[in-house]
Amino acid sequence: MNTNQQIPATQNEAWGFWGTMNEHASAAWPLAMTAISDATSQPLESVRVFLDSRHGRHFADDVLNQQHASHALADAINAATQQWMGWTIGRLTSKQYGIPRGLPYLTGFVIHCEIAEESLAA
Repeated sequence: MNTNQQIPATQNEAWGFWGTMNEHASAAWPLAMTAISDATSQPLESVRVFLDSRHGRHFADDVLNQQHASHALADAINAATQQWMGWTIGRLTSKQYGIPRGLPYLTGFVIHCEIAEESLAA
């Protein structure tokens, strides 16, 4: 990732990843943004849309689960990122969301959230 690139701020402090991470949100946000962008090769703005969505809340749940398993915050984010990248989009999820089957789950939902936001703005 380009380290000179500005990390977009959340636009959903009450919900999504930020709201779910509570007191860890400000420390977790840039770590998650970078980890997800690096793993999925998607731009930071697309990652922001994902993290601000309900899917970002589910991602935060997995980060918190990793923290409860005694992982430090950065390690918890990396473990959740790898977990989501290890899952693949199956037939039902592909049908429900229009994400290509077999794509890594995290990549699929980052792209899905970006497309959904673009279609709402159009």
